[in-house]
Amino acid sequence: MKSQLRHERTFSFEFFPPKNEEGAEKLRKTWTRLAKLEPRFFSVTYGAGGSTQARTLDTVLDIHKHSGIAAAPHLSCIDSTAEQMRAILKTYMDNGLRHIVALRGDLPSGMREPGEFRYANELVAFIRRETGDHFTLEVAAYPEFHPQAPSAFKDLENFKRKVEAGADSAITQYFYSADAYFRFVDDCERMGINIPIVPGIMPITNYKQLARFSDACGAEIPRWVRKRLEAYGDDLDAIRAFGEEVVSRMCDQLLHEGSPGLHFYTMNQAGPVSAIWKNLGLTPQPE
Repeated sequence: MKSQLRHERTFSFEFFPPKNEEGAEKLRKTWTRLAKLEPRFFSVTYGAGGSTQARTLDTVLDIHKHSGIAAAPHLSCIDSTAEQMRAILKTYMDNGLRHIVALRGDLPSGMREPGEFRYANELVAFIRRETGDHFTLEVAAYPEFHPQAPSAFKDLENFKRKVEAGADSAITQYFYSADAYFRFVDDCERMGINIPIVPGIMPITNYKQLARFSDACGAEIPRWVRKRLEAYGDDLDAIRAFGEEVVSRMCDQLLHEGSPGLHFYTMNQAGPVSAIWKNLGLTPQPE
């Protein structure tokens, strides 16, 4: 973890684009509240095959113009052509955006071939060729390894290719084992990877939903945590209180042992993130 200690500590929050104006208004209230915590950036996700491209752009521009915080659209290369990517990048540049989360993305249901870009490293390399150093580029990392990776070593090699293509830093898939994160960072450093690798943090508020997400993306929920959450049944208050305690303790360990910040998957809610932030004693404090 020595190289991670050298990086400036940063915090960021992730949203998904709302489906309608009611959702957009709720999200505005969320990012308005979280903007007071002075994060480095807000990121906005991008649906499978670019299915939310227009809504992602609208959300990012709303944040960029009104929040005072840098906005970072996710950009997925699945089912996209170079010309489409070139047009999207121009739109982002024309609107003053300077931060992108570059991802391979998921194949839409029924699609067998990814399109002109196959992997995230190809997207990163393309963005660098087209725009030089205009954008700060974030990529994804998987401490517990990508569910489609044939082996842990192959997954590390794939991550290194993204870094060598021009990534500035990485955000991890969420996890609930700090040891998995620290081991992953150590493995990366042994391979000569020294960019900041920021832990992705998912608050626990709904166990059934979290279990579905985790089964799909390969994020482990430790058995003792699963069993406690299962025991609470439909008691949402107990689930949230226990989840807040578990995640706060893990974040405290991550920061004390040298992680270069935290990236929160907010699920468009300010409350759970603000509670964890307050528990960690981070400044400024939420109202």
